[in-house]
Amino acid sequence: MANNTTAYAGTSGVAKFDVGGSATTIASVISFTLTNTGDVIETSAMGNTARTYVPGLTNATASMSLYFVDGDSAQAALQSAPGSAAATIELYPSGEITGQKLSGEMIVTSFEISAANDGAVTAEVSGQITGAVTVTNL
Repeated sequence: MANNTTAYAGTSGVAKFDVGGSATTIASVISFTLTNTGDVIETSAMGNTARTYVPGLTNATASMSLYFVDGDSAQAALQSAPGSAAATIELYPSGEITGQKLSGEMIVTSFEISAANDGAVTAEVSGQITGAVTVTNL
């Protein structure tokens, strides 16, 4: 395990998506975000002088910005995924050699393509993680 001991450079990040049962690198990723949150359940009772809580369920979402590449199999899988079953997503914030791999089963909720006459064609992907996020130290 070779964890980084200093700040990561985002330029080494890698994102993969399930294409036919195999984690396939997504071409031209600009950025990605994984948001992992936990609910809290209030347990305050009459007579308490302060509110009390216990942990509840966790929830995770993922999003990506891409330069749109219509010949990329992983981008094509993402584009056709809204409305489909969950598929594996793998995110490597500092590359595949050091740091962490964040993975889970994602239901793609949206794939949006944007084009402007003064810029590259881009795509925005959003998804809901079903189940827990797995964190693997590399």
